[in-house]
Amino acid sequence: MKRNLLPLISAASLALALTGCESPEYDKGAYLPENVTVNDLENHTSLVLLSRDAQHSVTCTGIQETRLPDGRLQVAANLRNRQTRRIQVQANCEFKDAQGFALDSTPFQNVFLDEAAQETVKFISLNDKAARYTIRIREAR
Repeated sequence: MKRNLLPLISAASLALALTGCESPEYDKGAYLPENVTVNDLENHTSLVLLSRDAQHSVTCTGIQETRLPDGRLQVAANLRNRQTRRIQVQANCEFKDAQGFALDSTPFQNVFLDEAAQETVKFISLNDKAARYTIRIREAR
């Protein structure tokens, strides 16, 4: 029995010796974010369509921005239906400061667009600090 145990212990010791006592490599600091410019249209444009279906169905023919007497920003967008059927979309606006950080957001509102029709959607910021904005359009489900 002792003869069988000795080769078994030798084999186990050899296996441990071959694998070694390597410790796992630990994190060595901070990392830069990856793909920071992918899908960041909301940082650069004033209107974004949030789905491929909305992109095929809706277009914006113009955006008008106005400062109200109390300093708040009012934004109006003309949305046009590109389909030959009546569609329903939802629109909201993210009002941002001069650096692009969100100040306030309007709730999504339903917009019904008849065949090849155009509708104007208006948004008003809650305070006078809004300098930029992004209008977001999505399909209503």
